[in-house]
Amino acid sequence: MSTPAPAGDRPIGRPDVPTPPGGAPLRVDPSRVATAPAAAAAHLPVVDETSAGGLVLRPTPGFPSTPTGFDAAVLLRRNRSGRIEWCLPKGHLEGLETPEEAAIREIREETGIHGSIQVDLGVIDYWFTGEDRRVHKVVHHFLLRADGGSLTVENDPDGEAEDVVWVGLHDLPAKLSYPNEQRLAAVAAERVGSSPELLAALRSGRSHLETPDHP
Repeated sequence: MSTPAPAGDRPIGRPDVPTPPGGAPLRVDPSRVATAPAAAAAHLPVVDETSAGGLVLRPTPGFPSTPTGFDAAVLLRRNRSGRIEWCLPKGHLEGLETPEEAAIREIREETGIHGSIQVDLGVIDYWFTGEDRRVHKVVHHFLLRADGGSLTVENDPDGEAEDVVWVGLHDLPAKLSYPNEQRLAAVAAERVGSSPELLAALRSGRSHLETPDHP
């Protein structure tokens, strides 16, 4: 596999590639991102799409037990212009899957890491327009603990990623290409830093699924 970025557990450094483009804000006015004239776009059929994914974390090897001592698995993909994008693993729900089930499966397929959900990080909701449809996209994001596996993109059925790497949680907002995902990474770091129970669960293997009685 050829890629401009390091792989596996090697030290992480920003590859020598052009700065990737930014992403869409949380809620985008479809008329601002339409690729067709507004009048034409208004007559396109609307399609709803739902995806799930998120951040799967491991303790940074040899790093002290602190909220910043974690790495997240990040995918490296090329966009249509050939530029590298650093993004979180995610994908469409299949069949009767719940968002949680889809997030676990997609992360396993795209990164090789088997994870368990610890925290719901929230939903990104946006619109975009293609050649024959307007798409309302909803993406559920979760914080997962890495329970096993090793980094690989060889099992991704879509074959879209060029590589997958571990990136320090504190470095993640600066690495990710899309503003929405940058904000999610910041939220994840804040959640880990503010919850001793979550921090312990991520390090000990004890589950930290949230319930109404356990915010």
